[in-house]
Amino acid sequence: MSISQAIEPVAGFDLHSFAILLHLLLLTFWLGTDLGVFYASRFIVDPTGSPAGRAVAAKIMHVIDLSPRICLVLMLPSGVTLMAASDLGREIFAGWPLALAWLIGLGWLAVMLTAFRGPSGGLAQRADITIRIAVAAGLLAAAGYALVATAPFGVDSNPRWLAGKVAAYALCIVGGLLIRVTLRPFGPAFARLMADGSTPSTEAAISGSIARAVPWVFFVWAMVLVATVLGVVKPGMLPG
Repeated sequence: MSISQAIEPVAGFDLHSFAILLHLLLLTFWLGTDLGVFYASRFIVDPTGSPAGRAVAAKIMHVIDLSPRICLVLMLPSGVTLMAASDLGREIFAGWPLALAWLIGLGWLAVMLTAFRGPSGGLAQRADITIRIAVAAGLLAAAGYALVATAPFGVDSNPRWLAGKVAAYALCIVGGLLIRVTLRPFGPAFARLMADGSTPSTEAAISGSIARAVPWVFFVWAMVLVATVLGVVKPGMLPG
């Protein structure tokens, strides 16, 4: 008996409905709070603002930024749940693959939360980055195989749309890592602003690091849009 069959629907709300709701909520909170982070960053780079006001904006941005980080991580087990609860992937993902996806997802979430609260460059942050690289590489490899194979993983309904969605999600992870790389000068520069006040070199470092991160923010948003469209339209899918 599959997981979806083991759970009795209540008033028409079954595992598939729950999986869709969870996926939509994660998508909504991901993009919504990411927009909040992006908007708050405008106040941080404003050289006319007081250091105290910019510090408050930075704190707000830091707190809000936790939401898209959580949503990014949980999108992995949520997506597997959605496939396991549907006719498209029940035979492949239901059972131990679904349990493994949630084990990995919750473990990754625990590492990410520890890294978020810990010092920069700490063990948890390094572990989080390692997990992101491994997950992105694994998903891109699986997506690449599914794009070129005739019947990937025994599926003959042309699941290339799913491969594209998985690749887009993996590229979201890559984009997030590149945002971190471009924002490395921000922390030390902002600390100088708080300690010594505004100087041309400090302002250039703050605004420059955020400006270099903006294209990667847009890239992540674009990949989220691509994944959403592919998940809704499912182009080229054949009857299973």
